[in-house]
Amino acid sequence: MSVRVGIIPEHFSTPIKFSQSKKFFQSNGLPEIELVDYPSGSGHLITSLNSGEIDIAVGLTEAFVRGLANNGDSENYEIIGSYVDSPLCWSISTGINRTDINSVDDLQNGKKIGVSRIGSGSYVMSYVLGIQEKFSKPFFKDFIVLDNFQNLRKSVNLVEGIEGSDAFMWEYFTSKKYYDNKEIKKIGEIYTPWSSWVIIIRKDLANKNEIASNFLKSVQQGISYFNANKEESVEYIYNNLDYSKEDAVNWLKTVKFSDDVTKIDFKKNIENTVDILKTANVITNDNAIDNLKRFVRME
Repeated sequence: MSVRVGIIPEHFSTPIKFSQSKKFFQSNGLPEIELVDYPSGSGHLITSLNSGEIDIAVGLTEAFVRGLANNGDSENYEIIGSYVDSPLCWSISTGINRTDINSVDDLQNGKKIGVSRIGSGSYVMSYVLGIQEKFSKPFFKDFIVLDNFQNLRKSVNLVEGIEGSDAFMWEYFTSKKYYDNKEIKKIGEIYTPWSSWVIIIRKDLANKNEIASNFLKSVQQGISYFNANKEESVEYIYNNLDYSKEDAVNWLKTVKFSDDVTKIDFKKNIENTVDILKTANVITNDNAIDNLKRFVRME
C-alpha cells in the first residue's frame, strides 16, 4: 500500500528525508512511502488530510490543534506523535522599502496581515502576537490569504498583481535569506509557547495502528541519524533546501527534535495551546479539550 506523507519542504523536513533515503521506512515494512511537498504550509496539509489527498502529515502544532478543537468529529485526522520539541521562532516581516512600518508597534493601527491560509500557523500566530503585544481588539484590520511564502513577500512589497498586506510571519531561518538579499525587512520575532511540530494521520487509514507505529519508528530513526551526522545534515540542507551553510549550522544550534516521537505532552502542547488560542478567539468551541482528547493518541 502506498502511503502519502505531506511535509513542508524546509530544513525541519531533513530527518524525514533521511528516513526515506536511508531506507528506514523500507526496513520497517513501509516500502511505498511517497513524500509530498506542501510549501504553502500546515493549513494546506489539513485540507489535504480531510480530502484524502494525503494519509500522514508533519506540521505545526497550533494549526492542527486549532482544527481539531473547533471542528471535532468533522475532522478526519488525529495527532499521533511529536516531532520537534523546541519552540518555533516566527519572524515578522514587511517590505524592504516600507517606511510606514518599522516595528511591531506599527502593526496595531488597522494593518493587514498576510497569511498562507486561514487556520495556518501564520494566521494563528498573528493572534498570539496580538495577545503578547496587548494590541486593542480586533488586533488587525484584515487577513490577506496569499497561499505561499513567495506571494507573502511580494504582497508586503506591494508588487502589482498581488493583493497588498503590511506584514507577515514565517519561520526565521526560512526568512533570513530574504533579509540578506534585501527583499524584505525584519521588524520583530515571536516564539511559540509550545513544542512546534506534530505528526498526524488520517483516521480511516487502512491498518492504521501498524502503519502509524512503523512510521513513527522510522521517523525516530531518521531523527537519530540526523543527530549523529550533523555535517551530513548541514550539507543536505544547504544543497537541497535553499539555505546557506552558515544558516544551516546556526539553525542546528536552535532545534531539538523529539527524543520519543510517540510521546505527546498533552498539558503543554495541547491544553496550553488551546488556552492561548481561546484567548485570541482562534478557538471558539467550549468543548475543545474534550474534542482533542478524542483525537490525540497518547501512549
